[in-house]
Amino acid sequence: MKRQALYSSAKKTPGTTQAAAGPAHAPAPGLSSGLNGLRALGARHAGMPRFLGGAAFIALLATAGYAWLKPAPPALNPAEIETAVLRSLQKKPLPSRAVKAAEMVRPAVVQVRGFNDITDATARGKKSRSGRFAPGAPDDKSGKNRNAPDGMRETSLGTGVVVIDDGTILTNLHVVFGAKRVRITFHDGSESEASLVSAHPENDLAVIKAHKIPDDLPAATLGSSSRLKPGDEIVAIGFPFGMGPSISYGVISGLDREFHSAEGKRVLTRLIQFDAAANPGNSGGPLVTMQGDVVGIVTAIFNPTESRTFIGIGFAVTIAVAAGNAGVGDPGGIHPF
Repeated sequence: MKRQALYSSAKKTPGTTQAAAGPAHAPAPGLSSGLNGLRALGARHAGMPRFLGGAAFIALLATAGYAWLKPAPPALNPAEIETAVLRSLQKKPLPSRAVKAAEMVRPAVVQVRGFNDITDATARGKKSRSGRFAPGAPDDKSGKNRNAPDGMRETSLGTGVVVIDDGTILTNLHVVFGAKRVRITFHDGSESEASLVSAHPENDLAVIKAHKIPDDLPAATLGSSSRLKPGDEIVAIGFPFGMGPSISYGVISGLDREFHSAEGKRVLTRLIQFDAAANPGNSGGPLVTMQGDVVGIVTAIFNPTESRTFIGIGFAVTIAVAAGNAGVGDPGGIHPF
C-alpha cells in the first residue's frame, strides 16, 4: 500500500487548505476538554448567585427566630441576690448607722445663744476652777463677745432642735432663761432672733420660735422613748464649747433616772442616762436613735468635781415629757452646762 505523505510540496488551494487543517490557533485537546467542562458547569448552575442570596436571608430569619424562642435565663433566687448584694457592699462600704442617723437630724439642729448687757450683774461668764470658761465667757478683756449685739455679751450657749418647720425650737430652759436677747444659728449658717414661747421649769425645757427661718427648714422626727433599752445605740448632736455641730456616739446606760442640780434646788426625774460625750454647749441638743428619731433632749451631766465636764454620765429629758405643756418660771438653780 502506498504510504500517505506527511508533507506535500503541492501548492495550497485558497479556501481549502485552512479548512482542512483546522484553526490556526486551536487549543490543545486537553485544554479544550477542560474549557468545555467549565462551560457546561456554568450552564447547569447559572442561578447559583440568586440561590446563595436566598439562603443567607433564610439563615438570618432562622437566627432571629432562635433568639426569640430561646428561653429567658432563670430568675435569681433570694440566696443569689443576697450574695450579689454582699459582694457589692464589700466593694463599696455603706456609711455606718450612726452616720446615717446623725445626717437625718443634723439639718434640724441649731445653735442657741443668750445675750445680756455687759454691765448686767447677773450675767454669767466666770472662769471655773478647772481653768475652762463656762458658756458666756467674754472673748476679750472688754467683756464683749465677738458677734454679739452692741453693748451686750453672750451669757449662755446651748443647742436646740427644730420640732416644727415654722421655726419652733425645743431647747433647755437654762439656756435661754434670763437672756434679754436670744439668737439662733441654723444649719445653713443663717441667723435669726428668737422669742420664748413657753417653758417647763420642772423639766428644764423651753420652746422658742425664730423670727426668720431658712427656706425648706426641716423639722426633726420625734420618737418614743418607751421602747428604749439599756444598750441601745444613740448619738448626741450639739455645740460643745461652741464647736459644731458636733456628734458623739454611745449607748443608753439606764432609764428612769433622777438628777439633782448642784445647788440642790431642783430634781429632774424620768431621765434617760447615756454615755455619749456631752459638754457645756450640748444643752438642749437632741438624743437620737439609729433610726434618726429624737427621743430625748440633752439636759445635764454628772460630775462630782467642779470641772463641770463630761466623765461618762449624761442625762436627757424624754420627748414624752418634753411634749407636755410648759409654764414660764424660775429654773430653780438648774446648773447650765
